Amino acid sequence: MKSLKTPLFLAAGLAAGLAAAALTVSAQQEGGWTSLFDGKSIDGWAIKSGFATYEVKDGTIHGTTAEGSPNTFLCSKEQYGDFELEFEVKVHDKLNSGVQIRSQLKEIEKENSHGGRVFGPQVEIESSPGQAGYIYGEATGLGWLSPEPNNKDHAHNHMKNGEWNHFRIVAKGPRIQTWINGQAVADLTHEEIYKTHPKGFIGLQVHGIGKQTGPYDVAWRNLRIKPLN
Repeated sequence: MKSLKTPLFLAAGLAAGLAAAALTVSAQQEGGWTSLFDGKSIDGWAIKSGFATYEVKDGTIHGTTAEGSPNTFLCSKEQYGDFELEFEVKVHDKLNSGVQIRSQLKEIEKENSHGGRVFGPQVEIESSPGQAGYIYGEATGLGWLSPEPNNKDHAHNHMKNGEWNHFRIVAKGPRIQTWINGQAVADLTHEEIYKTHPKGFIGLQVHGIGKQTGPYDVAWRNLRIKPLN
């Protein structure tokens, strides 16, 4: 029996398939946003520096400390320059954490270095009262890039301890702005760090802990990024 799939029929089917695919891509990247985590796997990421563990748990990226480990980072394989980044995070009250932006990797000759040493700007994550949302120069020798934490008495309560917290980060040229749960935190312009780190990966930190402490955990979800031209 002769096939009923004429060239016209096939063309119509192909057009419909392409349209459906276009709608799917549009939904995933609506408004220029791209998801960094699909809730199922950490493909597109790699662990660097330390030996904390990362796993997908209940639709989140879940990091757990390793006793005696230095700082550990789950780093995006893609690099980003100017962008807007959003995510939600929940961190143990006794754990310091952070998200690296525009960061790089130093190759170091040290046993068990686990792929070098991550360095660059870090958006702080910690419980309230604290310095969450301010910018630290991880392994840069510069210490706090944001001036506010240099005042030992400075702290805020924008983090909801034991709950999910929404972070928004806008990096445009030498200016980095942050918000936590809709509250403005950092508004930093730092020419020096921008000269050395105009572009780099995103890194999710599990802070190092000493021996006979922990385990502590931190989790991220709803990570998305939008490049800024």
